[in-house]
Amino acid sequence: MGKRWLIITVLLFALLGSVIFMMKRYFSERNIVYDDEQKGLNKQIVIYFSHVVAENTPKGLAAQKFAQLVEEKTNGRVKVEVFPNGSLYSDEEEIDALMRGDVQMIAPSFSKVTELIPEWQVLDLPFIFEDYHDVEKVFTGEAGKQLLAMLEKKGMKGLALWSNGFKQMISNRHLLIEPRDFSGLKFRVMPSEILEKQFRLLGSEPIIVPFNHVYQSLEKHEFDGQENTISNICSKGFYQFQPYLTISNHGYLGYAVIVNQSFWERLPKEIQQKITEAMKETTIWNLKQSKRQNEQDLAKIKQNNKIHIYELTNKEREKWKQKFAPLYEEFEMEFGDKLLRQIQNGGS
Repeated sequence: MGKRWLIITVLLFALLGSVIFMMKRYFSERNIVYDDEQKGLNKQIVIYFSHVVAENTPKGLAAQKFAQLVEEKTNGRVKVEVFPNGSLYSDEEEIDALMRGDVQMIAPSFSKVTELIPEWQVLDLPFIFEDYHDVEKVFTGEAGKQLLAMLEKKGMKGLALWSNGFKQMISNRHLLIEPRDFSGLKFRVMPSEILEKQFRLLGSEPIIVPFNHVYQSLEKHEFDGQENTISNICSKGFYQFQPYLTISNHGYLGYAVIVNQSFWERLPKEIQQKITEAMKETTIWNLKQSKRQNEQDLAKIKQNNKIHIYELTNKEREKWKQKFAPLYEEFEMEFGDKLLRQIQNGGS
């Protein structure tokens, strides 16, 4: 019995020695092939992309499109994991999460960016864009590049401006046609000084409500109206609580697609290039898709006979513009007119 255990022990030590020898040889060969800077370059890069809207909205679809293109262009080297509906971070939390590095990408609304960079309020001015053609020229032109460059001071890299669509007015009280129709109503707004002032000029009380809390606030009847895009009104079912819809096209809802600056700088140059290519392609697709989707969703809403819809005439829009004129004067006094004029002249 003792002899048998001796043989087994010798064999185990021999086997252990072989394993150690092979491991040393393996890691030795790896050290010869890869230097310190090359280690991990073949590992998959994962990008967490957090946003707060539904997957079937222009931003939600664009995020999915971008993830697909990045995976294709990098041959699977980079994987973008998209977290919609505020499932990872709410719109109140996402900018801080990005700056901490807890998430790599976000796409907050322009209004959220104004909390960091007040000059971005120019994009919240009512009637700053006349049509989708104006939007595309600004988003993809020099004005758009200047706005995105401002983010670098805050430790963020701006990649693109994405579109949701023109904002409309919706209420649970009555149709909003004349400026006086807003008097005394409580209106949900995004966090933006310009938007708060916009509703005060109309005689309303602005109430800031994060997007992911809007539906619950509607259930509790905490406000009387809001401005939003048709795609958001449709995808979130806001019309169930507020059946009076005015097609005003008075404002624009867009997003800044942002990546954590230090994360971006650590990426290999060829990966940065592929991500940039995917973002450019996605942005062009998003601009067309957002217009198409808002038109399609409006057609769906029109089929619901419980919803009252009114489209402003040009004469009525002019009355609104006159009411909002002080907002332009205040913006110019605080920030000058250079950026404002650039956007009004098509972003060039």
